[in-house]
Amino acid sequence: MWFLISGGQAHWEIRLSSSRGVVYYYNHDTKESVWDPPADLTPEQIKALPGAQYLNRPPQVRASHLLVKHKGSRRPSSWKEPNITRTKDEAIKILTGYRDEIGFSAQKFAELASLHSDCSSHSNGGDLGFFKPGQMQKPFEDATYALEVNEISDIISTDSGVHIILRTA
Repeated sequence: MWFLISGGQAHWEIRLSSSRGVVYYYNHDTKESVWDPPADLTPEQIKALPGAQYLNRPPQVRASHLLVKHKGSRRPSSWKEPNITRTKDEAIKILTGYRDEIGFSAQKFAELASLHSDCSSHSNGGDLGFFKPGQMQKPFEDATYALEVNEISDIISTDSGVHIILRTA
């Protein structure tokens, strides 16, 4: 959505700085980037800008995950399997079983991640620690930021494989 401002067309959008993890405002006409909201925009106009979904994101989150790789994963091997040959559909079926077993239990999540995750984070119960926007693959990041603390995701697919995510902070 574009807005007419001060008699001229201003094409603002909200972007997320990958280095600082905070939002900034970019004007397509002037190629100007500013950290503070443009003074000529009302709060309602700012909320309607492209990228407004970034406005309420915390600067960082913490999450655990349980990853099941498949033969189409970017690295189809793991600490427990040197050559993963399962299909994506098979990986989803396995992960669905884990998701059902976990229910809403963070303890069960960590237990199953320790035993079954194809990620090296298995040694920490799947804990990935804190991360900022731009540090994870976009589908994973978007899914994590969409979760409430202590909420578990549906199955998320990335280039690494299929995941379930537990947001912990």
